[in-house]
Amino acid sequence: MSKAAQTAPKPEQKENPMQFDVRIYPVKTEGALKANASVNINGFFAVTNVRILEGSKGTFVSLPQYKGRNGEYKDICFPCTKDAKAAFDKAVLSAYEQTMAQSQTKAQQAPQQEQGQQMAGM
Repeated sequence: MSKAAQTAPKPEQKENPMQFDVRIYPVKTEGALKANASVNINGFFAVTNVRILEGSKGTFVSLPQYKGRNGEYKDICFPCTKDAKAAFDKAVLSAYEQTMAQSQTKAQQAPQQEQGQQMAGM
């Protein structure tokens, strides 16, 4: 058999082995910063000071950074592959959207509960 005929089997698409526990801390400012987050990865590694920002192209995740001597910002930690970055961002943005939806639901329910309490007190 020639080498061309001996092809290695294609690796199957594996599910993401990373499990993310994301905590969202909404920020009540008018700027680009929408929330801060902390992410625990597989219960072994924690990343804090993750920021959720609103940019011209939409909401995005910014990892912790420091300002170098030349004035440029550099990430302190970062995913090593494009797939890992996508999985990290997806987990953070999903948690953010869920937190914001819950906040909005609570805000809508509060006036209804107050109105119900006022009616019961009559």
